Amino acid sequence: MPKNKGKGGKNRKRGKNEADDEKRELIFKEDGQEYAQVLRMLGNGRCECMCIDGTKRLCHIRGKMHKKVWIAAGDIILVGLRDYQDDKADVILKYMSDEARLLKAYGELPENTRLNEGIVGDLEEDEENLAEDYVEFEDEDIDRI
Repeated sequence: MPKNKGKGGKNRKRGKNEADDEKRELIFKEDGQEYAQVLRMLGNGRCECMCIDGTKRLCHIRGKMHKKVWIAAGDIILVGLRDYQDDKADVILKYMSDEARLLKAYGELPENTRLNEGIVGDLEEDEENLAEDYVEFEDEDIDRI
């Protein structure tokens, strides 16, 4: 077998994504586009999103973003609407957390939109429910067990 003459493998060839650190210009929606929040990832380059207009759509992550820009539940994205399918859309851009806060400050996103959190649920409600389920043992009880 021939010897390996290169340095490293796939990760070295991929390189570093240094362009993410730079500030980029905030992109607003145009005609045929809508802001959306990711409800859940479905796999195969698709996700389920709740658009700001109140419609739940199945979104397809375009090839330029696939495996390069990681999208998770709760992220704010820009989707391109389809003329022929109202229940499907294409992901154009993922907004970083600071960009999403700016969109909310400019009034592009409604005030009730929750940022920086997954769609799992309210943390305060979960903590209250955990407090009810909590059982406290004393040292004597533990010794008997």
